[in-house]
Amino acid sequence: MATATYPPPPPYYRLYKDYIQNPKSAPEPPPPIEGTYSLFGATYTTDDVLPSLEEQGVRQLYPKGPNVDFKKELRSLNRELQLHLLELADVLVERPSQYARRVEDISLIFKNLHHLLNSLRPHQVAFG
Repeated sequence: MATATYPPPPPYYRLYKDYIQNPKSAPEPPPPIEGTYSLFGATYTTDDVLPSLEEQGVRQLYPKGPNVDFKKELRSLNRELQLHLLELADVLVERPSQYARRVEDISLIFKNLHHLLNSLRPHQVAFG
């Protein structure tokens, strides 16, 4: 009995059998999806919109508005994160029962950092 190491190719490979001789013989790719679509029972949209922190129920730690100085705010949040991590280490040594509030503060800073970095995505696409 012979066995194959790899499974056979899918049947649609036959659509491309004459591709080398005639590249136009291959079918066109499907058009891109626009608007909303359903996938595994959930509805998704092709519009990439970053929800605000308030819409997500998170307090925003940096100024609101279109003229945010990303570099300054990222540095500020990073310094604040470092300070809170040091405070967490101190609390874990001195008062271990009071760690939960520090962890929540660190989580809030991480969420703000993550949102601020995601706000830079359109800038990366335009100038990347």
